[in-house]
Amino acid sequence: MTVSRPTWIQVVGGLLAVAALVLCAWCLVFAVRAIIPTEPMQAFLTRFPGAAPLPASTPTGIPAFVSWTHFLNAFFLVLIVRTGLRVRFEKRAGGLWTSRRVKRRRMSLALWAHIAVDVLWLVNGVVFVVLLFASGHWARIVPTSAEVFPNAVAALVQYVSLDWPTHDSWANYNALQQLMYFAIVFLAAPLAAVTGFRLSAFYPKGARWQRILPFELAKSLHWPTMLFFVAFVVVHVGLVFATGALRNLGHMYAGTTDVSWTGFWIFAGTVVVMVAGWILVSRDTAIARAAKRTGDVRMMKR
Repeated sequence: MTVSRPTWIQVVGGLLAVAALVLCAWCLVFAVRAIIPTEPMQAFLTRFPGAAPLPASTPTGIPAFVSWTHFLNAFFLVLIVRTGLRVRFEKRAGGLWTSRRVKRRRMSLALWAHIAVDVLWLVNGVVFVVLLFASGHWARIVPTSAEVFPNAVAALVQYVSLDWPTHDSWANYNALQQLMYFAIVFLAAPLAAVTGFRLSAFYPKGARWQRILPFELAKSLHWPTMLFFVAFVVVHVGLVFATGALRNLGHMYAGTTDVSWTGFWIFAGTVVVMVAGWILVSRDTAIARAAKRTGDVRMMKR
C-alpha cells in the first residue's frame, strides 16, 4: 500500500486544527460546568437522572451469550476495518479470487476477505439479536418509553461536564448508552450490510435492482458508516476504562459484579487475538488459504 507523505504545511495545519478542537472542547466543558449548578438545570437533572426505567420483567446481569457475541463482534469488526482499509487504499491487488460458478465474478483477496468476514459478523449479529429477544434482555438496548430522550440529554450533560454518569450497567445502561447501542445494532449494522451488499459483486445486475439502491448512494454511505463504527469503538473503550475499568470489564468479560482482574485479563487475551487477526488479514498468502476453498485464487506480483 503506497501512502504519500504529508507536507510540513499539512502537518502544521493538522496540529493547529487539533489544538483548536481541544480548546473548543475545554470551553464547552467549562460552559456546561457553569450551567449545571443553576436551579433550572438542577431541577432537570433531578427529574431525569440519566437512566430511563426498564420494564419490571427485564432481567438483570450480563448473560454469557452477550459476553461471547460481544467479543466476536469486536473481533470481526477489527478484521472488517483492516480489510476495508486495504480495499479502499491499496493500488494493486496481491491476489485475485474468481468464483468457480460465475467466472465473471472476480475480486481482490482483500475484498474477498472483507466480504467473508462481513458474513461472519452478520451471522454473529443475528444470533445476538435472537438471543437478546428470547432472553428478555432486549429492553436494555431498545427504548420502551419517551423518557429515554430527556434522560439521554441528562447523561450527555454529565459526560460533557466530565462528571460522568455512574449508573450500574449490570442492572441498567444510562439512556445515552441505550440509544447508542440501539443505533449500532438496529441502524448502523443493517445500513453497513445493505450498502456493502450493494457495492459487492453479488448484488443482482438487473436494472430494477440498480434503481432500488443506486451504486453511488451506497458508496457515499458505506465508508462513513465504517468511520462511525470506529469512532464509537474508540469512545466506548475509552469510557469503559475511564469509568471503572475493572468493574466494567468484569461485567462484560467475566459475567460478575466482583471488582477483580479476571475480566481485565480475559479482555487482554481478546486484544491479542484481535491483533493476530489484524496481521493475518494483512497478508494475501494467509487469505488465499481460506479463499481457495470457495473459488480459484491467483497470486499477483507486487
